[in-house]
Amino acid sequence: MNIPFLGHRQKKHGAPDPKGIAALLSECELLRSQAAEAGVRLDDTEASLEALDQVVPRWRDDEETLPWLGNDAGLYLGTVIVRTVPGAAWALWPDGQPVVRLASGREVDVVTAGQEWASSGVPELSQVYAEVAEA
Repeated sequence: MNIPFLGHRQKKHGAPDPKGIAALLSECELLRSQAAEAGVRLDDTEASLEALDQVVPRWRDDEETLPWLGNDAGLYLGTVIVRTVPGAAWALWPDGQPVVRLASGREVDVVTAGQEWASSGVPELSQVYAEVAEA
C-alpha cells in the first residue's frame, strides 16, 4: 500500500501467524452474545455445540442477522474442532474463506455448515463435530 502522506510501508512477506488467525476466527461476537442471552456458555467444547443446537432460533426472523450469525456459528464450530480434534488446523481457500483442514488432509467447510444450521437447524453443529471427530 502506498499512501503518500503516510510514506512507504514495508510489505511483510511470509506465512501468516496460525495462532493469530485462530484467535481472530474464534471471536464470533454475534454468536457469543446470542448464546449468552439464551444462557449458553461457549467454552469451545463439544458440549457447547450441543447446547447451541438446543437454543430456540429466534434469529431466523431477522434476515439481516441470519447470515452474520451463520458465519459466526461456522467459525465457532471450526474453533471447537481446531482446539479439540488432534491435527486439525485452520486453512484458507484461495477465495479467502476459512476452512478446517484435518490431519487426513480433508477440508471441512465449517462456514457453510454454520450458515445452514442458522437458517434451518440442519445439520446440527454437534453432528458435524461428531462426524469430523470420528474421521
